[in-house]
Amino acid sequence: MSAKNPGQDKGGFVRLLFIINVCLRNGLDEFVDLIPAANKFRFLFWLFPGRWQQDKSKPIGIRLRNTLQALGPIFVKLGQLLSVRPDIVGVELAHDLIVLQDKVEPFSGDAAKRVIESELKGSIKANYKSFDPTPVASASIAQVHYAQLLDGSEVIIKVLRPGIEKIIQRDLAIQYTIARLINDYHPAAQRLKPIELVEDYDNTIHDELDLMREAANASQLRNNFENSDLIYVPRVYFDLTARKVMTMERISGISIRDIDKLKAAGIDMRKLAHDGVEIFFTQAFRDGFFHADMHPGNIFVAKNGQYRAVDFGIMGTLSDADKRYLAENFLAFFNRDYHGVAEAHIRAGWVPTGTRAEEFEAAIRTVCEPIFARPISEISFGKFILRLFQTARRFDMPVQTQLVLLQKTLLQIEGLGRQLYPGLDLWDTAKPFLERWMSEQIGPRAALNSLRRELPRLGKLAPELPNLAHELLRRLRDDELIVKTQSDEINQLRIEMRLQSKRTQGVIIGSALVVSAAVIAGLDGYAPAMLNSGPVWSWIMGLVGGLFLIRSWFLSK
Repeated sequence: MSAKNPGQDKGGFVRLLFIINVCLRNGLDEFVDLIPAANKFRFLFWLFPGRWQQDKSKPIGIRLRNTLQALGPIFVKLGQLLSVRPDIVGVELAHDLIVLQDKVEPFSGDAAKRVIESELKGSIKANYKSFDPTPVASASIAQVHYAQLLDGSEVIIKVLRPGIEKIIQRDLAIQYTIARLINDYHPAAQRLKPIELVEDYDNTIHDELDLMREAANASQLRNNFENSDLIYVPRVYFDLTARKVMTMERISGISIRDIDKLKAAGIDMRKLAHDGVEIFFTQAFRDGFFHADMHPGNIFVAKNGQYRAVDFGIMGTLSDADKRYLAENFLAFFNRDYHGVAEAHIRAGWVPTGTRAEEFEAAIRTVCEPIFARPISEISFGKFILRLFQTARRFDMPVQTQLVLLQKTLLQIEGLGRQLYPGLDLWDTAKPFLERWMSEQIGPRAALNSLRRELPRLGKLAPELPNLAHELLRRLRDDELIVKTQSDEINQLRIEMRLQSKRTQGVIIGSALVVSAAVIAGLDGYAPAMLNSGPVWSWIMGLVGGLFLIRSWFLSK
């Protein structure tokens, strides 16, 4: 990833000049205005050849599409995102950008053959029964060919573009150059974290360049939705997959953007739109692993209405903490609990800890109330989130790089859903799902599930607990136990040994109760395994150990 430090590379400056010239040639002066360095020297634009070749005869959508194609893969992906947001860029502009989704200029079939044979260390005939040199789809990073395995199975072969790594490095260099300019001169740089954002995209795009990683992503997602009625993920043939080549099961279906064909096939468009939302939330909140490139070019629909996904180069992940805070925020939005939104932002660290919740709540209410005045089905959840973050700027809310992919995917899902079914009520679909998810994460049910997951490990430790507890109490009695703490306040106050002992004993009591509960819960389902792995006396010792620890606490008071 040499592009991460392109500061001394003259290619970055040359690339910047190239971008300006292409934008000028296509009559996109307004986009040049977004480049801080270019703005200072706008009078020099007259020196660029593109300024004198300017052609504004075509619609702005086509001019933008041509510009993005000329600028390369990273800019093509920007166009892909805009193409699924007609509610933001307009229907006409979005329609003009749809072509970018899988109709980028292809490379030759002979070049694809050379890549395949080099990566698989063998001829095409040695690995495939047949190979179609004409690509069926061509995107910014790779293109796809139909083929047959030696046993006759229908597959597709995804092949990276020859030399794409150098093109990516060049484009990343200019992204870093612009990011540093924004970081140095833009007043909102500390909140936007432009360099971190480019670094995050750098990692993402390089992951997409490794088709072995994509194959692993597809396999994981396939396992997560095995036997699902909602979505089907094709099988990967790992023995015919390498870094620049991936062989995958060929699927059939109607492109999700072909609305007329979907309707003619009798597909329930309302259900299809809501299923897309459910798939997204299931991936994000149940699994913490989601398809982060769900533009229409990557989605097909079977005759029974089941989604069929392809292209798993970009996947997003969420930690348990991310999922919890996101769910709290979403549910607070749905319930118009603006104080809850403010508190969730502060707890998550999305705004500085010194932020007054009441002040932030008032700002959020100002944004939300006019939106909620309309029918809920007419509210764009994506635009709502964007306005919320715009409001949070005044509270120095930093960009959460770990959530960038989630935000992008949410925008894509809603945009796609509204194309399928204009009356899509994302809120109505998402709220029940999040309420169920939260009920499973909080309360006795969540504690019981966690206990059952940990029971096998606790079962192995149970026989050792009495000896460990006895040794701990002996050392405590003989003043051999040292309790370490990093709290300056506790060190300064020099808390007495008795308080330390009580805290230590409290931990012991908690451990005894957990183990006892584990043993009791383990009677259903885990007892046979434990009895086979050790004597029955291990059960008795665990219970007696718990009673012994409780008795020790009373004696030490």
